Amino acid sequence: MSELTIPDEADEPETRELVRKHVAVGDEVQIGNNERGGGSKLTVTGEVTGIESGSVELDGHPPDGKSVRYDQIETVTIVSRS
Repeated sequence: MSELTIPDEADEPETRELVRKHVAVGDEVQIGNNERGGGSKLTVTGEVTGIESGSVELDGHPPDGKSVRYDQIETVTIVSRS
């Protein structure tokens, strides 16, 4: 498994670029955080179906579903490559 840790000072465009360089559509990933951005603790696993402007789309879900906004991401771990 390969893990990406987002630097605390990274803003949304920087985070998107880091994620885009680390994962590809079709990869199965686990995205986690420890209350980054003032939200609650998060761990989500799914297939990347899109790297959108505001979020990583997982399993075809919108940001209010299973997908994750960039400001919520602390780590991205590749579980399996496509």
